[in-house]
Amino acid sequence: MDRLKIALQKSGRLSEKSLELMKESGLSLTNGKRTLLAQSSSFPLEVLYLRDDDIPQYVADGVADAGIIGEDVLRESQFPLEVMEHLGFSACRLSIAVPKEIDYPDRSWLAGRKIATSFPHILQNYLDDNQIDAEIHFLNGSVEIAPAIGLADGIMDIVSSGSTLISNGLREVEVVMKSEAVLVAAPGLSAEKRATLENLLFRFRAVIAARDNKYILLNAPNERLDEICRILPGMKSPTIMPLAEEGWSSVHSVLSEREFWVIISQLRDAGAQGILVIPIEKMIV
Repeated sequence: MDRLKIALQKSGRLSEKSLELMKESGLSLTNGKRTLLAQSSSFPLEVLYLRDDDIPQYVADGVADAGIIGEDVLRESQFPLEVMEHLGFSACRLSIAVPKEIDYPDRSWLAGRKIATSFPHILQNYLDDNQIDAEIHFLNGSVEIAPAIGLADGIMDIVSSGSTLISNGLREVEVVMKSEAVLVAAPGLSAEKRATLENLLFRFRAVIAARDNKYILLNAPNERLDEICRILPGMKSPTIMPLAEEGWSSVHSVLSEREFWVIISQLRDAGAQGILVIPIEKMIV
């Protein structure tokens, strides 16, 4: 069987998270990142370690069958790759920022200004969509210092916590796009390669679903079961088992991490007791 070739960033946070996802998906790799090519001993997979900006072209040219990159890098590359899955890590946003002393009313302020960025295509599309005529100054790194040295009136750059902007006397005024890691595939994959990729995605999705959810067990008085079951979303419906103590039942379900604390408070108010929360290692949905 031909091995599926997947391109990963060779260093950085995206690389670490990608390798962590593979490990949790049962994919052990030989050689690690000491070479530019590694194989999995437990799956028909080869990993190519590349610069993140190079990955879209390698996938588009068929050198790699798939790749894990930031959505921002994909959009800037303009290659017509298929997004197979949003992976839920390395979240950031591309934002426009201006010096903090600027009285910025709205995006109309950008007209006629000079904006520095490492993502000229994304910025140009944003300006075109909003009918703004501004000058784009391309910089390959250190974008945030452009206003301070008189090179630009504002910038568009990656923002995570915003601390870099603050330290350079800038403030975020417009979010151009939100980004996270995505798994992309080359157009025209063979049926065999696509089947292998779908198998890989099956593993990834099980790991991602487990990260986003918690297994919950609680004790509930029988007279409040209907109310408690209405609160619990569950995958289909909660599992209910009678306890040795008459009038009580054990309720098992799954909660999304995003709504966890709100629902826990509602369950407690509805009479739930002995609430246990357990991490999920894998979750097949």
